[in-house]
Amino acid sequence: MSDLALGDAAPDFDLEADGGSRISLSALKGQPVVVYFYPKDNTPGCTKEAIAFTDQIEDFKKLGTAIVGISPDTARKHDNFIAKHNLAVRLGADTEKTTAEAYGVWVEKSMYGKKYMGVERATFLVDADGKIAQIWRKVKVAGHAEAVLEAVQAL
Repeated sequence: MSDLALGDAAPDFDLEADGGSRISLSALKGQPVVVYFYPKDNTPGCTKEAIAFTDQIEDFKKLGTAIVGISPDTARKHDNFIAKHNLAVRLGADTEKTTAEAYGVWVEKSMYGKKYMGVERATFLVDADGKIAQIWRKVKVAGHAEAVLEAVQAL
């Protein structure tokens, strides 16, 4: 597990993405990037979070900021998720969980007393130089996209 801190270089990733494309952090260097990790497409919290970022996408674009959502789901599932909810965010398929591990969000979780490994909902704001400017861990969806937008405005 990675213990990333503010000012650290954000781990690069190169993932299969929606629409048959690939997405990498290095290709987005020179602009701020919101990298948000979420557990699973089409679940209530993950859907609300993706819609919240989509609702704010124009404000992020005006600030020259890219938004990338990452989950262990396949790119095909991402395509269905995007189509079903008319999402405007890019989604990366971290099927091997290597990116989640690099960011320290592939963690042991517990539900109904059973322990399992899963993605911790977390967001990383990466500045134009590729350094971590802000970290949100154990994200609560309500108001989160707005808080991230405020952090981007403060860069």
